Amino acid sequence: MTRRLLVVLTAAAALGAAVNSGLDAERLARIAPRMKQFAERGQIAGAVTLVARHGQIAHLAASGWQDVEGKKPMKTDSIFQVMSMTKPVTAVAIMMLAEQGKLAVSDPVERHLPEFRGQMMLESRTEGEVKLRKPARPITIRDLMTHTSGMSGQLPAGAPDLYTKMNRSLAEAVLLFSQQPLEFEPGSKWQYSNSGIATLGRIIEVTSGEPYETFIAKKIFEPLGMKDSFFFPPEDKTGRIALVYRSENGKLSRADGTILGGNAAEYRKGAKYPAPEFGLYTTATDLAAFYQMMLDGGAYKGKRLLSPASVETMSRVHTAGIGKVGWLPGGSYGLAWEVIAEPLGTATLMSLGTYFHGGAFGTHGWIDSKKDLVGVYLVQRTSGGDDARNAFMAMTNAAVE
Repeated sequence: MTRRLLVVLTAAAALGAAVNSGLDAERLARIAPRMKQFAERGQIAGAVTLVARHGQIAHLAASGWQDVEGKKPMKTDSIFQVMSMTKPVTAVAIMMLAEQGKLAVSDPVERHLPEFRGQMMLESRTEGEVKLRKPARPITIRDLMTHTSGMSGQLPAGAPDLYTKMNRSLAEAVLLFSQQPLEFEPGSKWQYSNSGIATLGRIIEVTSGEPYETFIAKKIFEPLGMKDSFFFPPEDKTGRIALVYRSENGKLSRADGTILGGNAAEYRKGAKYPAPEFGLYTTATDLAAFYQMMLDGGAYKGKRLLSPASVETMSRVHTAGIGKVGWLPGGSYGLAWEVIAEPLGTATLMSLGTYFHGGAFGTHGWIDSKKDLVGVYLVQRTSGGDDARNAFMAMTNAAVE
């Protein structure tokens, strides 16, 4: 049976939710003060933390500042740019279309996007000379989802400011990406590729017949009740968006317009590029709904987005035996999720098989099926802050009774 996430509004409710979810209320109560300490030290501007177990939100707290200069406190409904945490959302849309028979994960990308036909691969590069050759096979949708396509992680020369000005359509950007040579044989290595995930977004557009952001809103956000999730901020919600900071030697300074998405205080005004690889704005409770759907086998509040088979496929390891994979020691990769595959990855007390994703501004979320637990950690910083994230993760997992 699908479990409902219940937002905790009072201390008494929090205590009851912790008890009902099999979490130690006293241990959970230590999280917010600890996050406040990190904010007071200037390691983060502020944070929103959420823990859900057995379908209940047992901890939801805000610490520090949403806007340091404006003295605007962080709130539990503050809205964050979660950057690469967007990638699993894009991947879920791909799996939904696969279940509708509109594509197959094994499909060559060129079947849906003809601009990828004849794509070449870099054979060698020396000073003044670049040699290309045809790859052994075309890249597939699965290659894109596992970051094993060989597509570059760099922006093409034709769009050097795409990620800051966001001034091209998704179709225009992916056309440029398609003309870049692959850096290795598809499936032979792991290399994190934003352009690969952007290409998935364009496949969603072509196969669904709708703009990427429209499909995501209709098929994912609306069924899950993710009312504060979007790619282009509506004016009536900009006041809730947390600003982005740099942390250096315990001192915070506002990030400038060179970061992903441009100046955070300009709210991507005039942007056209939805960025399926990093464009999502959302809240902790909205993310919790998305994660709960995954934890519950693809359904949420009686609405099914994915089959249990799709969830299982996405969250299993797909990259064994190809060398270094992922960001976390002991991690491997599923379909757009990093997966803890070895004991080395359990240092923050997560279970083997836990799958997760982080974002460039320090955000992080995970799904631990063995503990029946979801964790969400939201901050907005371009440097520093990992200590706070690791503390939250360890404190959360230690609260499981």
